[in-house]
Amino acid sequence: MAAAPQPPSSPSFQARAHAAVQHAWRQRGPLAWALWPLSQLYGALSALRRWLYRSGLRRAQHAGVPTIVVGNVIAGGAGKTPVVMAVVRHLQAQGWRPGVISRGYGRSTHDCRAVLPDSPASEVGDEPALIARSCAVPVVVAARRMDAARALLAQHPDTDVLVCDDGLQHWPLARDIDICVFNDQGIGNGFLLPAGPLREPWPRPVDLVVYSTNAPATPDGAAASGTAPNATAPGLAPNAAPRPDHGAAPPHSSAPAFALQRQLADHAVRQDGTRVALHDLRQQPLLAVAAIARPDDFFAMLRARHLTLAATQALPDHFDFDSWKRPSDKGYTLICTEKDAAKLWRYHPDALAVPLQVRIAAGFFAALDARLPRRLSSPPENPSPPPHHGSQTA
Repeated sequence: MAAAPQPPSSPSFQARAHAAVQHAWRQRGPLAWALWPLSQLYGALSALRRWLYRSGLRRAQHAGVPTIVVGNVIAGGAGKTPVVMAVVRHLQAQGWRPGVISRGYGRSTHDCRAVLPDSPASEVGDEPALIARSCAVPVVVAARRMDAARALLAQHPDTDVLVCDDGLQHWPLARDIDICVFNDQGIGNGFLLPAGPLREPWPRPVDLVVYSTNAPATPDGAAASGTAPNATAPGLAPNAAPRPDHGAAPPHSSAPAFALQRQLADHAVRQDGTRVALHDLRQQPLLAVAAIARPDDFFAMLRARHLTLAATQALPDHFDFDSWKRPSDKGYTLICTEKDAAKLWRYHPDALAVPLQVRIAAGFFAALDARLPRRLSSPPENPSPPPHHGSQTA
């Protein structure tokens, strides 16, 4: 007999602090206004850095192959890594040989290193480890993206396109396509850090916008609310960035915008790679653990799959699990996100990881293909060396 669901266990102090900051960033309340002067200083420093590159006083470097940057303009989790993985898989399906570069946020190392499918996430970063494990693609991490690009191309000279996981604000790297990803909070209160979530003013020049809708996708691709996969999200004008929560009309972007819907896969993955259907877990009490930017989203999606969460534990994003002790859970089955699994499996090999799947509105990949350099419009048998050019947006 399945245990009755228990109230969620208390999140850690870091998780509570993160939630409080996220709440403050959704509205222009007293805390946001108190921090507003600091946000102006932050904005001035950011503008100076952009100007140095736009004026030519500092030069961006191009990797020599077409470069796609997938990033965001808000702090915290925007869901860009699933978009990176979707772009990589699309390029692979089209016959290209992509490589992925990243800073490797949260890793314990500082050097430039290749990421292998079995690389410890603590040494290479959660997202690069997940991408390497899930997409069978070359991945290199380095503090400077250009160092990562050079190393990857040296190790894999057949790579013909680079995808940069994060880096919209990394001006030293010249790029050909910028993709900006928003979660369902949009631009929040519209303030720059630390008064709001924005890393830089919005709008800014980008090629494509991908924004998450509130409703997760259902297995047939439609949103749970009935919204079609290629429909504009409620409250959004076509080609517009998500609306700030405080209700003011957002500044529109001239870039095409595409809705993204998320859903959990219909299965969980064991450490050995075998699968167990989520349907078979419905009668089991589960201990759900998440160390991501928005853990409650993961818990909600598990419940939407009719799973019984006997207990939940929200941990800080990029938590390393070295000091985590499994609570007295009465033998509950341990379930986690796919991103957390690589670290959790070291100590709890019985944990089950549930992959996250995304669906991007119709037309996104066609728009991406149309913006790739001409030599990628059809796979050449003997591709000529790519032209060397600078950033289109920096």
